Amino acid sequence: MSNRVVCREASHAGSWYTASGPQLNAQLEGWLSQVQSTKRPARAIIAPHAGYTYCGSCAAHAYKQVDPSITRRIFILGPSHHVPLSRCALSSVDIYRTPLYDLRIDQKIYGELWKTGMFERMSLQTDEDEHSIEMHLPYTAKAMESHKDEFTIIPVLVGALSESKEQEFGKLFSKYLADPSNLFVVSSDFCHWGYEYYRTIRPCIF
Repeated sequence: MSNRVVCREASHAGSWYTASGPQLNAQLEGWLSQVQSTKRPARAIIAPHAGYTYCGSCAAHAYKQVDPSITRRIFILGPSHHVPLSRCALSSVDIYRTPLYDLRIDQKIYGELWKTGMFERMSLQTDEDEHSIEMHLPYTAKAMESHKDEFTIIPVLVGALSESKEQEFGKLFSKYLADPSNLFVVSSDFCHWGYEYYRTIRPCIF
């Protein structure tokens, strides 16, 4: 059996956001410094996945509420834009790269999810084509930088679920949401025109 570590590259760096680690770090710090921590610690957040030029300042409102001292696993749920899915899909890699530092996928949790028979596997090509999860990785890395060796991520690509499947996946994920050391990040478009009005259109925080 191969022990080769498979990595997903930061495929949208350099276009949807800067590929420069120092520049990206400064941008994120700037946006986060302008918002208040009012709902901390959040158990779940909903934030946009547009290019950072459009939504970087908006997403800061959500990530400001993350408490890295208690968060150990981060579930990132993003909708599929490029492939048709009637279920949810798990990544086939071990590491998600960001310009800040690499994020490790929690293979233990992935194993539990895979054993349910409810998930598909996405190819590396699908993974790297998709932006809905990737756009949350730099903010996740930044929010967790003080405990960067103490947490893992659980990326999940979400398809066009029927109402019955929504209930099934909701029941499955509810047991993980009940654990206060788990954080859920829900990736959303909200809309494609209103990010600049972030003072009134804000991400949801639970």
